[in-house]
Amino acid sequence: MEIQRYIETVEHEIAILLRRASLSRRNLTVLDRAAYLLLRQLDEHGSAGVKALAEEFKLDVSTVSRQAAALESKGFIQRTQDPNDHRSSTFRLTDVGYKRLTEEKENRVAVYTKLLDSWASDDIQKLGELLCRLNRTFVE
Repeated sequence: MEIQRYIETVEHEIAILLRRASLSRRNLTVLDRAAYLLLRQLDEHGSAGVKALAEEFKLDVSTVSRQAAALESKGFIQRTQDPNDHRSSTFRLTDVGYKRLTEEKENRVAVYTKLLDSWASDDIQKLGELLCRLNRTFVE
């Protein structure tokens, strides 16, 4: 089965990619992956409650609550009472959080810019499109 061999290659290459990407960011970043993704979500989509964030990332509410509390303690996000449901709260990105997110994103983009320096722009575009498609497949 040829398709099975292709899928095994994809699985193996993704495992290597995740490991190497993790190692390459270890010395360059301050934010861990969870914090970075949460801040990006708030930046790109605006304020959100814990339940909505948990649903977006397919995580338990308690996990997102802990991550949000850590970001709140650093001043990266601010909790406000949900005007529609006074029993719950929403989080928004603070100016400090936006600045830290911007710096982090610039560092990460610099790493990938260096890694993909010898690639043709069409190949980089196609890789981005395929990765987006793969990520969408996980949640469909």
